[in-house]
Amino acid sequence: MSAPGRTEAPPAAADPDQIDPAVWRTAFTIIVGTLAVVFDTTIVSVAINDLTTALHASLSTIQWVSTGYLLAMFVTIPVAGWAQSALGGKRLWILALGVFFAGSVLCATAWNAPSLIAFRVVQGIGGGIMMPLMITMIMQAARGHNLGKVMATVSLPASLGPILGPVLGGIILYLGDWRWLFLVNVPFCLVGGWLALRNLPDDRPAPGSRTRLDVVGLLLLSPGVAAVIYGLSRVEGSAGFASAEVLAPLFAGLGLVGAFVAWALPRAGDALVNLRLFRHRSLASSSVVGFLLGITLYGALFLLPLYWQQVRGEDALGAGLLMIPQGVGTLLSRRLSGRYTDRYGPRWVGLVGFAAVALATVPFAFVTADTSKVLLMAALLVRGAGVGVATIPLTGAAYIGLGHSEIPHASIVIRVAQQLGGSMGVAVLAVVLQHAAGGAHTRAALTGAFGEAFWWSVAFTAAAVPICLLLPGPTRAAPTVDPVEVESAVPA
Repeated sequence: MSAPGRTEAPPAAADPDQIDPAVWRTAFTIIVGTLAVVFDTTIVSVAINDLTTALHASLSTIQWVSTGYLLAMFVTIPVAGWAQSALGGKRLWILALGVFFAGSVLCATAWNAPSLIAFRVVQGIGGGIMMPLMITMIMQAARGHNLGKVMATVSLPASLGPILGPVLGGIILYLGDWRWLFLVNVPFCLVGGWLALRNLPDDRPAPGSRTRLDVVGLLLLSPGVAAVIYGLSRVEGSAGFASAEVLAPLFAGLGLVGAFVAWALPRAGDALVNLRLFRHRSLASSSVVGFLLGITLYGALFLLPLYWQQVRGEDALGAGLLMIPQGVGTLLSRRLSGRYTDRYGPRWVGLVGFAAVALATVPFAFVTADTSKVLLMAALLVRGAGVGVATIPLTGAAYIGLGHSEIPHASIVIRVAQQLGGSMGVAVLAVVLQHAAGGAHTRAALTGAFGEAFWWSVAFTAAAVPICLLLPGPTRAAPTVDPVEVESAVPA
């Protein structure tokens, strides 16, 4: 209590450059659970040959261990926004993490290929909800403040997963049984679930405030996106894009997505995904750049291990270990990128990041069978740093100017754009490599084919550089506040 006649000084204003500890607590809690999903998405990729032997199945059958997982993810991603409004973020996160945990344990007990594929679908259902929900919950907690610093933390597992996942998978297969590829998820799920119960705020919706599920939109968008991804996934093992096995699902999927666009635009926020948010230049430009980032990241991740194995004679573990410099570069660049994004805005930081990735990919376009590994690993270090620099401003820029209730829709859009880009990148570069390597009977000819494919990767990355100019410039983002919350805060 203050002495009579004295007035207490008002509390000091919070430093706008300091992030609320509650935001860090939410981010750490969610990232722990997310690590299981982001590593699992790529960790199985190095185990395909081992699984064909262990489960006595053909390669075409075992490929569905990865394809089924990805398709299940894409079927459930569009539902994340509605499910959060119906259950609340905390309860939905724990439920999705539980589904992923159950799928992981079941995968480790699989007795044949069909059972493993079915259990991977269970995993994909949980992972499809978790990935967009991760960004949504943290961005809602941050409320538009210090997006660069926040995204430097949030997007760390999503960026490192594709890079370090194959390394972890190679180590597990070298030391133990394939079942540990799935059991390694268990600690992340258990600790992540405990932290979520303890740290995440209870944000269950008020009675009567739940939104109705857009069933028509769900029946159009989810199978549409899944069909596009399935069609692209068949490019590598078929006669390129001209194959009916590719074109039939691809055009069917595009038709369904087009029908969803026609259905959703007039309905705005009542649709499964609010497509009117594309009126925000920040989200529209981030989606395009995110699509190209998916091509840049996943396309090169398709080429690089193949180069190390087919041209340089490395095994799966050796190829994975040679990818470590790229992960180190990503890790080292993130904090600096977040700081400069908050200071100078996403536009210039993103442009520098993509330019660095393009330049660092050029040495691989000149590779020979005897190119110095030290030189290539140095290029991978720079390339990884560029990926880290480009990812943070891109992800944060998408949410600038959006309201609290619009963030879940934006998260779905960004996630789908990046994954479609990744699938397109792998498909296109697979066709380029197959065409260039057709009839190659010498190692020099095969090396030249890889060089041509890497030039395509450079071109895709360079295309993102001018588009980065459409990203927001330097500005201090205002907090994202839902008008409903403001209304409810006004005294009656």
